[in-house]
Amino acid sequence: MGLPLAGRDKNAFATYDGVMSGQSSHSSTYLRFLNLVQAVRSLPDFPALDPVEERLLNLFAAVWHSGKQITVLQAMGMSTDVSSTTAHRRLKSLRKKGVITLVPDESDNRIKYVQPTPVAQQYFSQLGQCLDQAHTH
Repeated sequence: MGLPLAGRDKNAFATYDGVMSGQSSHSSTYLRFLNLVQAVRSLPDFPALDPVEERLLNLFAAVWHSGKQITVLQAMGMSTDVSSTTAHRRLKSLRKKGVITLVPDESDNRIKYVQPTPVAQQYFSQLGQCLDQAHTH
């Protein structure tokens, strides 16, 4: 039985529910996580991100977590499915939203590093709490 298409009939979601209700605890955990993440995204203390901004921010988080810095040029080339022009526009919008900041290199002012702001760090922390909560309940 395949997943029903949206708008196919009024019972489409009931059919989907039936399929998912028999899934493993991992499926339930993942669905709880998605619900919690959606709640975090709707909080007024974090700006709304479009899918490209969120994807870039997640890529940046992995690098930052490893203790490395990201230059603007590196950031523009991190996602294989986003052009460098689009990535640069999203860097500007993330900066305007207060999620990232650009810090000049100490020895070469032409080089700027992308760094998380406290807003981004709080967002990552809340997502981590969502994961913990989804896993323990």
